[in-house]
Amino acid sequence: MRLTTKGRYAVTAVLDLALHQGERPISLADIAERQDISLSYLEQLFSKLRKRALVISVRGPGGGYRLAREPSAIFVAEVITAVDEHIDTTRCKGVGDCQDSGPCLTHRLWLDLSDRIYCYLNSISLQDLVDRGPPDADPGDFSVDPASAFKPPHGGRSDTNSSHSSVPRSQSVSESVSGSKTAQLDGPARQARANSRAGADS
Repeated sequence: MRLTTKGRYAVTAVLDLALHQGERPISLADIAERQDISLSYLEQLFSKLRKRALVISVRGPGGGYRLAREPSAIFVAEVITAVDEHIDTTRCKGVGDCQDSGPCLTHRLWLDLSDRIYCYLNSISLQDLVDRGPPDADPGDFSVDPASAFKPPHGGRSDTNSSHSSVPRSQSVSESVSGSKTAQLDGPARQARANSRAGADS
């Protein structure tokens, strides 16, 4: 999977909002200047972010944008999927027709990886990124314990009761965020990603 410019810029822009939000709304021109992103491109991204209720627009003199929720309640995966970026490592977009109208040998592997990437991104809030500090801060702040976060489902055995995925319907991904802070995500990540896609297409 390769995250495109669209997803990266969307996360950068809303993080800029989180860092600079105060009494007045933040203009896209300010974000464009600070982050070296085209103003017209930001306008396209924020139109989608507003439709997904992640930001609020304020019209008139001194207008701009605010976050629709507290930074602690907006997660990176939400931002990425809001701009129609798909977190998917499969060739078939999760459909399962990657080889001769059926799943390829490694289909379940890539579905599992997609879910784990989504879970990781959906466990990091904008507030976590704000608390992490400037870019030259300790890169270990978001380190993941490979023994827990990347343990194969069912101890490495495939789920014979599932037709498309070896990922349990309910699983937990724990990771260290900002040192001692632990973020826990429970639930079917694939269903959450599917709902995000459906909302983006509507």
